[in-house]
Amino acid sequence: MGFGVVDTIVAGRHSEMALAALAVGSAMFVTVYVPLMGLVQALLPVWAELHGARRPAEVGHSARQALYVCAAASVLGMAVLFHPGLLLRWTGVPAELQPLARQYLAVVGWSLPAGLLFRAFSTLNQALGLPRLVTWLQVVALGVKLPLSVWLTFGGAGVPALGVLGCAWATFTVNLVLCLLALWLLRTRPLYAPLALWRALERPHPPTLRAFARLGVPAALGILVEVTSFTLMALFVARLGVTAAAAHQIAANVAALLYMVPLSLGVAASARVSYWRGAGEQARARHLALQVFRATALSGAVLAVLIFMAKAKIASVYTQQAGVALLATQLLGWVALYHLADAAQTVAVFVLRCWRVTLAPLLIYGVLLWGVGLAGGYLLAYRGLGPLAPLQSPAAFWQAAAAALLLAAFALGGMLHWVSGRDLRHC
Repeated sequence: MGFGVVDTIVAGRHSEMALAALAVGSAMFVTVYVPLMGLVQALLPVWAELHGARRPAEVGHSARQALYVCAAASVLGMAVLFHPGLLLRWTGVPAELQPLARQYLAVVGWSLPAGLLFRAFSTLNQALGLPRLVTWLQVVALGVKLPLSVWLTFGGAGVPALGVLGCAWATFTVNLVLCLLALWLLRTRPLYAPLALWRALERPHPPTLRAFARLGVPAALGILVEVTSFTLMALFVARLGVTAAAAHQIAANVAALLYMVPLSLGVAASARVSYWRGAGEQARARHLALQVFRATALSGAVLAVLIFMAKAKIASVYTQQAGVALLATQLLGWVALYHLADAAQTVAVFVLRCWRVTLAPLLIYGVLLWGVGLAGGYLLAYRGLGPLAPLQSPAAFWQAAAAALLLAAFALGGMLHWVSGRDLRHC
């Protein structure tokens, strides 16, 4: 997400066209990458339970099998990113934005394999209760990404100005370096020795891969629904013009940055809840799950208030263009409400995976996020909804998305309370 913040600010300072092209290109990249990342991230409960049960060799075997998941996901994702024409035309992205968005995707698409492999490394560390190493790697990578994006975007020292493509090349470079560092650490750090990771790669093991699929595929599809309900907004908003697309990109970037708080708490809770379930401590697992849900809802409320109060100042950080800043300020008011709901439902979904509950959240997402959020936003923006005339504004999408997430938060929170108590009732 730090990469996204850097690129949005750099592109916004370069030109309105660069920011609008980034809004379209990054929306498509996130639509592909995040569900595939979720497919890998969904393996965290599997590895955390094995870790809690003190079975390190099985963690290593499972991690090697996950390489097949990364390979298949990379091939699928790159095929979509390198051929975006159908989606660009279907969503009505203006013709003047399409060539630059295609070029952006042609570069960042090559970063997908390295990004997914590093995500597998990150997930493994989280499952083992060792997240700090990954944190430091990503902090250092962000420190490299910022000057590299500025240099390649604006040019200098013999390098021509690449515009928004400079952001794409910086992303590719940093992801590749992160992947290579992860492989080196796995090879050299003694803390990974009990896992016996560097044994010869076994052939695909159907039972293991089927278990991955039962957990990972519904999780990935649920994330796909969530992400597309978010990123397709950018493609539909692009119909309203460059200013609307640029302002929406700022709002989307702030929402994505805020999402890191519940995402981080969800990952941490998933690792620890699964650990205690693997260790046979069902009551402790339930207590932790509900405690994190309440804490995340509270943090979401605090951040929502802060964003609402500082929305004008936040917009001014991203752009110096008055029209874009004014519209972005209006959208950030709705982003505050959006985040309040997003925080609670995100943690609920992560922790439900610890109990292998993935299909019900997928159905809830499909009905609410696509039906109420995306479709409702489209109608409210372009067709009108009941007595309401078409708003012809990206605010319509944020209003409908916030309403959908509020409903999802109530449904998933209730489900978490019931499912987490099921093990205790059966004891």
